Amino acid sequence: MPTNGEYINPVVEQRADPWVYKHSDGYYYFTASVPEYDRIEVRRSATIQGLKDAIPKTVWRKYDTGPLSANIWAPEIHYIRGKWYIYFAAARTSETKDGLFDHRMYVLENEAENPLEGDWVEKGQVVTRWESFALDATVFEHRGELYYVWAQKDPDIEGNSNLYISKMSDPCTLTGEQTMISTPEYPWEIIGFRVNEGPAVLKRNGRIFISYSASATDFNYCMGLLTADESADLLDPAVWRKSPEPVFQTNEESGQFGPGHNSFTVSEDGRDVIVYHARNYKEITGDPLYDPNRHTRAQVFGWNEDGTPHFGVPVKDGVPR
Repeated sequence: MPTNGEYINPVVEQRADPWVYKHSDGYYYFTASVPEYDRIEVRRSATIQGLKDAIPKTVWRKYDTGPLSANIWAPEIHYIRGKWYIYFAAARTSETKDGLFDHRMYVLENEAENPLEGDWVEKGQVVTRWESFALDATVFEHRGELYYVWAQKDPDIEGNSNLYISKMSDPCTLTGEQTMISTPEYPWEIIGFRVNEGPAVLKRNGRIFISYSASATDFNYCMGLLTADESADLLDPAVWRKSPEPVFQTNEESGQFGPGHNSFTVSEDGRDVIVYHARNYKEITGDPLYDPNRHTRAQVFGWNEDGTPHFGVPVKDGVPR
């Protein structure tokens, strides 16, 4: 059996784009993309491993028609200034393949102490510079400012999505400059699709790290890392340095394929944990987006001597690590 800070993967089966948030009440709150892409669920547990058996509560369902009617992707749950928020992406039902990439970003708000209770209120679309494919928003606070980081298609840039950052005037509204901080450029970022998506923020050692995922959602999916000094102007693209190589990727020896779209939390004993999805097989029949077996996984990670995170390799299924 695993002990504190050890986990047996997968933690939750058939849940992609996993987000785990440890709240001040001691509970781990979990949400992720469900295989049907039709709803948002939240569950909680006193332990990360316990999320496997925690009863999920559906807090929101897609509409039958309109802009919130298809492909509900990558929800994240955050507690910001006394309220709960869920950020997610949704598309509109379409008879054409183009509808698959018609996503915009939206917010739900809940004033209850426990987000499994109370009412989740739709706060509308998070409006950006363009009306274009946009998804995978995350939010963090730094030095009293609230920041929003997301993936979006710039119509004037080749590719599927770049990463952007903006300040927020409140948890639902961007304000001021919107800066591109990463675009797919390395060979490992452009396999199948030219993608930078799924940002997650980690603040340690005087720096701000943003992990992100790249390439198609098959075994080529992998993670990159952006780094900035905590005292820098985070809206200046020049302060962000990109790792030239993936920092987390497929490992055939451990049987883990396409790890990515991660979040960060801390273990029960206070160590840093990366939560991510991956498959345990390489070959996929049909569109990878409709293969349901991207399972949620968790593992403790360490730090390099230079103060950067060392994620190692995605660990084997079924072994306490």
